[in-house]
Amino acid sequence: VQLQAFGGGLVQAGGSLRLSCAASGRTFSGYALGWFRQAPGKEREFITAFSWSSGSTYYSDSVKGRFTSFRDNAKTTVYLQMNSLKPEDTAVYYCAATTKGISSNKEAYPYWGRGTQVTVSS
Repeated sequence: VQLQAFGGGLVQAGGSLRLSCAASGRTFSGYALGWFRQAPGKEREFITAFSWSSGSTYYSDSVKGRFTSFRDNAKTTVYLQMNSLKPEDTAVYYCAATTKGISSNKEAYPYWGRGTQVTVSS
C-alpha cells in the first residue's frame, strides 16, 4: 500500500494542526495505521497507532490527551489531530501501515509515507 502524509506546517505553541494520511488506490481495511515522528538528531518516535478492524487506538505518553487519531467513513484517510502543540513536537511526521496489528514498534510497519514537517514556534 502506498501512503501519503500531508498537512504539516508552522504553528505557534498552543496551536493546532491536523495531519492526513491517505492510501493510494485502496482503503485501509485490514491494516493498522501508525504515526511516528523524527526530530533532528533523534530516533524515530512512536506517537499513536490505530487498528482499522477494531477501532482501538494507542497513544504514547508524550501526546496522550493532546493528539487524536481517527479515520473517515470511506476508510481512505486517517487523520492526526494535534492540539496544544509544544515546541518539542517539532519534527517530521510519518504515517505507516501494517497488516500485523496495532504496534508501537516502527519495525512492525513495512509501509511508510513521506514525512511532513511540523514546526512549532515558542
